Amino acid sequence: MDGPVLLTGAGGAVGEAILEGIGDDYDWKLMFHSPPAEEPAHEYVVGDVADDDDVARAVDGVSAVVHLAGDPRKTAPWKSVLSNNIDGTQKMYEAAVDEGVERFVFASSNHAVGAFETDRRTPEMYREDDEFLLDGSEFPRPGNLYGVSKATGEILGRYYHDEYGITVCNIRIGNLTRNHPPIDYERGQAMWLSYRDCAHIHECALEADYEFEIVYGISDNDRKYYSIERAREALGYDPQDNSAHFDGEQRVVEPDA
Repeated sequence: MDGPVLLTGAGGAVGEAILEGIGDDYDWKLMFHSPPAEEPAHEYVVGDVADDDDVARAVDGVSAVVHLAGDPRKTAPWKSVLSNNIDGTQKMYEAAVDEGVERFVFASSNHAVGAFETDRRTPEMYREDDEFLLDGSEFPRPGNLYGVSKATGEILGRYYHDEYGITVCNIRIGNLTRNHPPIDYERGQAMWLSYRDCAHIHECALEADYEFEIVYGISDNDRKYYSIERAREALGYDPQDNSAHFDGEQRVVEPDA
């Protein structure tokens, strides 16, 4: 990277995973919605993604954007997702283009296709072996307004890529938890994303040669709702974790040789 990488929403869990995993590998500029409790090790700004001046200040001087900021609540009301997630993402793209940013990585979500999971009778959700697997080529099918905002963010990325040539990667992030997958929660285990795999897929999105991508951000779990083959092919993603390698007491289970 020729300049700093802007990480918005740096105080959230995804930002935490990224900074823990690859924090020493890049010159970061962090954006927080509220002042951080501790002084960060990197340059940072405090601002609102829905405020044009705050966004311009955040994007100033950066070469890439990893955009995580927004209202993360799955039950967020329309007013909030419209302002924080949709309008905020559009402002970030607009400022990035004005600044000449070359690459934009957008934290999408499994909720962009959440309705598929509640209607498994849908034929396109199944491969020939009858395994429920989505690969990123399907149309969005959000199951809540938060998912609508994430699907809209992907479409904004498509527009800004086509119109301005900015490189865009949309990562449909699964169920991120530290150290171990959710216990006694099959759906969460199927879409589990470990902290180190989260850092790794974002590193891949910053480094790989591609134009526009939609990929799933999950670990290499035996049981999957989502395919990670596109992430492997387009980004060089090589996840190291698998929810099947943890037992109910949160111990690692060595995989068979």
